[in-house]
Amino acid sequence: MKNKVLLFALTLSISLTAFAQKKANGTVYSEHPAIQVVEEFNKAWLSGDKEKMASYLTEDFKSYNGTSHKPSTNEWDSERYLASSMRYYDELDYFSAEAYPGSYPDAVEYKKDNKEKEVDVQTWDLIKGVHKTTGVKIDAPSHSLYTITKDNKIKRIIDYSNTRVIDEIISSFSNRTNGTIYNHHDNINTVRKAMYAFEKGDLDKYLSFYGDEATFYDINDDIEISRNTEEIKPIREEFLKAFEIKNVEIFGYPDYLEYEMGNGREVLSWWKLQLIRKSDKKAITLMMHISQGFDEDGKIISEVIYYGSKLLTE
Repeated sequence: MKNKVLLFALTLSISLTAFAQKKANGTVYSEHPAIQVVEEFNKAWLSGDKEKMASYLTEDFKSYNGTSHKPSTNEWDSERYLASSMRYYDELDYFSAEAYPGSYPDAVEYKKDNKEKEVDVQTWDLIKGVHKTTGVKIDAPSHSLYTITKDNKIKRIIDYSNTRVIDEIISSFSNRTNGTIYNHHDNINTVRKAMYAFEKGDLDKYLSFYGDEATFYDINDDIEISRNTEEIKPIREEFLKAFEIKNVEIFGYPDYLEYEMGNGREVLSWWKLQLIRKSDKKAITLMMHISQGFDEDGKIISEVIYYGSKLLTE
């Protein structure tokens, strides 16, 4: 009983402590004049009306990049902020900004340390567009915090967004290499050996060129479906039961791409398969493209095959 009493007292103490820690510090509104200010400001942005945007800003307006580790070095005045904002309107086709699905803006009136009666408006947006010069697509979420004065002017904006898509636009203005393309390489040799082992129906040798954790994709399946080595073996066996392989011929020549970015290793190859469907003896020519990723030990660790599956059933 003593233990139960102590447990009850401890639970009650924790509950009371948690309750005591709650303290209101203002009010959150889903409808508020400050939200309307932000909405009108963003409408002006979407229409490219720089002058109207400027009319909503205070004389001492400042904007900040909320993801920077040195916010003081990313402080912009109204002139610089507006110039940057206009680049979206000027440089993007299909430019739009809308509330992120399932979200809506909040207006927060704080009580503590808010002598000026300012209101903070928070928005969660989805910014879209296609860069006119580089063709880079923007489909990016963004969070912004606006501080609105009692005169309904925007005093401060803090933007939180992932700048990778902007970095991609900047990088796309110049030509750059991303590794080396080989027309002869040991990984190309591996692909040839694997395909010709499959041609001969030697599945054990065929699969020996793949890593234990290899993943297999078929363009005719749902893109979310992948199979491992154990799962792909019976699928390949069923193919060999249904079709006689008369010949497998390489079409053109394979390319081995050794990327700088991401350290990727990929062999691209094109094949012509001469098949006989066993059920009705129909001759079929199947063109196939295969993209295969390699690990550093020369094992195939991923495979995507592209072909017209209807040719096998018609």
